[in-house]
Amino acid sequence: MAGSTSVQPFAELLADEYMDEAENMIINVQGGGSSAGARSALSGVAEIGMLSRKLQGDEKALIPTTIAYDAIAVVVHPSNPCQDLGIEEIRDIFAGNATDWSEVQGEARKIHPVAREEGSGTRGAFDEIIMGEVEVSPGAIVQDSNGAVREIVAGDPSAIGYISLGLVDKRVKAIAVQGVFPSIDTVADNTYKLVRPMILATRENPVKEADSFISFCLSEKAQSMLAQEGLIPVAAVQSGKAQPGE
Repeated sequence: MAGSTSVQPFAELLADEYMDEAENMIINVQGGGSSAGARSALSGVAEIGMLSRKLQGDEKALIPTTIAYDAIAVVVHPSNPCQDLGIEEIRDIFAGNATDWSEVQGEARKIHPVAREEGSGTRGAFDEIIMGEVEVSPGAIVQDSNGAVREIVAGDPSAIGYISLGLVDKRVKAIAVQGVFPSIDTVADNTYKLVRPMILATRENPVKEADSFISFCLSEKAQSMLAQEGLIPVAAVQSGKAQPGE
């Protein structure tokens, strides 16, 4: 398995559990980003590509299975008084149009936006939902994993970044977007809009081992494990609820 660094820690968790139950099974999980994951699956380098965004272009030749949904949390340092930002305010910050916290919410202090790298599923979802056609400022700090973004924000009272909700801990503070805080409930009822799918993608007719592992990821046990890690189970979103983004 290869791909999204957002999916990677959850895939590793499920892979460890699956290998404990299955005999003679070894699952290697590597990162590289969603785009790399799709390429790896298409080329056969990996049996399963991990993506934290929808398939695009030639990637649609793959067969996607959504194993969970994830909210992208906008995070600041715990000492930052900011509690809520609108989508336009977040866009202005990452575009470099708002450069001081006093321009949006907070005390006079330069804003240090922290973004993910191009090709990241987190970056792709953030750009689609928040940025639209607006480019991220070249002055933004760019990091190659959610964990790295979290570490920078945790150490910088002026920073703002975005990471998977499942990785939010006491070192950073998730703020509301358009008055709605990210949570399992607000993702399930479609009131929180920064949501992306966590996808395992294969070529047509995957090897039985890959098919069996994906089936395990959709089992009640695996879905419960993902929920405990902060992801939103597929059933919670699909049972009479609108799909995120609809």
